[in-house]
Amino acid sequence: MDVILFGISREIVGMKKLTISTAENIQTVGALKQWMKQKYPQIEKLNSLAVAVDSEYADDDQTLVDENEVAIIPPVSGG
Repeated sequence: MDVILFGISREIVGMKKLTISTAENIQTVGALKQWMKQKYPQIEKLNSLAVAVDSEYADDDQTLVDENEVAIIPPVSGG
């Protein structure tokens, strides 16, 4: 699956997009978040992290398949 990163998550990872296989035991949104926190520990410091799967916001228990496009959306600040 393609994982597109925005904002501070892009800065932490150092790339715009990751390609990850569900064969790596990343079969739910929650598992993807855990994987990202292990691989990129600074992600853990973010207060919240929204995830969209195929342009729809997703809960942690949503199943992922290799064909999905996932967006990681960090908290937004501004005024």
